Amino acid sequence: MFLIKKGLCFVFLICAFSISAQVDYFPELNAAWSEKTPSELDVDAEWLQGAVEFAETNEYSGSRDLRIAILKGFAHEPFHEILGPTKKRGGPAGLILKDGYVVAKWGNTKRVDMTFSVTKSFLSTVTGLAVDKGLIVNETDLAKNYIWDGTFDGRHNSKITWQHLLQQNSDWSGELWGGKDWADRPPRQGDLDDWKNRELKEPGTLMEYNDVRVDVLAYSALHVWRKPLPQVLKEEVMDKIGASTTWRWFGYDNASINS
Repeated sequence: MFLIKKGLCFVFLICAFSISAQVDYFPELNAAWSEKTPSELDVDAEWLQGAVEFAETNEYSGSRDLRIAILKGFAHEPFHEILGPTKKRGGPAGLILKDGYVVAKWGNTKRVDMTFSVTKSFLSTVTGLAVDKGLIVNETDLAKNYIWDGTFDGRHNSKITWQHLLQQNSDWSGELWGGKDWADRPPRQGDLDDWKNRELKEPGTLMEYNDVRVDVLAYSALHVWRKPLPQVLKEEVMDKIGASTTWRWFGYDNASINS
């Protein structure tokens, strides 16, 4: 697994078709996952093969050179630039699991490739752990009570809670690490100045996919953990579940703070 925050979203699914009453199966650490045939797991083999063929023949149409794909995909955004490492991706690949067993697979499932929006799930996880450890008393607390550097000052931003950041409905306004919220995923049609000066929505009332506001969540989590979030993820999650050590979480080249 190779993680980075900004850019295109490639989705890698591990699917479980049903919840079984049998004894749970988990492979041993560093051991190969056991495989079973569709018939052994009461799965329609023809339907399953159709799903695999669909995945294999519906690859993302953009360049496999992700630097090219990102620059082309976000060419309409003002001030957009790549602020971290990229690598070429492989072809379609995936696994389908049922009851913990591999029932189908395609492509090179051992290749380390980049992922993008899955980082939001990791951010939610490390923020939830901050709540568990009392670093955040409650997810409904105002963010301004934890981050005092002006990030959440002002009539609008001062209303934003951790919950708003987690649910991507904060409509936070500002600039972070060179990213301007209004320039991140703006409408493809219309006047950009109108979008820049639009009326902000009350926090909690409008969900919008916006990377800069996700960055604000990462920035805020850094303040309460006071150590790199990839380190938090490794120590509190990945090591404890026996995850492989091949994953990396890269932030932007300029995504750091001193405090």
